[in-house]
Amino acid sequence: MSEITPILIAALVGGVGGLAGGVLLLLGKDIRTNIVHVLVSFAAGALLGAAFLDLLPEALEHAGEYSLSGATVFLWTIIGVISFYFLDRGIHWFQVHQKKKNYHHGSISVPLVILGDSVHNFIDGVAIAITFILNPVLGVTTTLAIIAHEIPQEIGDFAILLHQGMAKKKVLLVNLFSALLAVVGAAIGIIIGERLEFIFPYALSLTAGFFIYIALTNLLPEIHGEEKKGYAFLESIFLVAGIVVIYLAVNYLPHGGH
Repeated sequence: MSEITPILIAALVGGVGGLAGGVLLLLGKDIRTNIVHVLVSFAAGALLGAAFLDLLPEALEHAGEYSLSGATVFLWTIIGVISFYFLDRGIHWFQVHQKKKNYHHGSISVPLVILGDSVHNFIDGVAIAITFILNPVLGVTTTLAIIAHEIPQEIGDFAILLHQGMAKKKVLLVNLFSALLAVVGAAIGIIIGERLEFIFPYALSLTAGFFIYIALTNLLPEIHGEEKKGYAFLESIFLVAGIVVIYLAVNYLPHGGH
């Protein structure tokens, strides 16, 4: 069984590391325009790489230990995709519903942004814990993928909160608190992993589904929306780079094991 301390540290790094994007935004508005799409491209590649090159192969390997079929693994991957879809749709529905009631700045979006970010961070922490318990390398690649997608996401969250009139210091503190929920998620993930090892194939499949959903519905569409000259090639390079980084980590980092 993996040591608890490295898992909690990884969750802390995964949660707080994403705040780097928001801090960059606080330093200058041009930051978002200049680098966010490159970061989004890399994040999309990292998430897809982690899902298809690490999480799903590991899920299939552990499924065999519990006499589960490959179809079951991919079914739970689809459930992960659909679950995140419903989470996103729920948050979006509340935003639209409340903005119809409140025409003065749509202030309801502030708590919803914070809630959505908090839920995502909590889920990220659970995923980091489960993957670390199974294999430290799997945990590292999962953490890398999470940091990659949290950086551009935090840029977006910071931008929304600042636009709603929240003070910079308060924006930073709120997002720091939200990021720390990744550690809470990791602690719960450790408890679950120690007592219910049979859930590993399901948890890995769900996490892969989450990553695939985020990459294909949240990140790649944002890349397509960028029309700056020369950006398409650069974004494509970073998309591939994200996949390559995960591939190298999976194949060349020394493997421990559960």
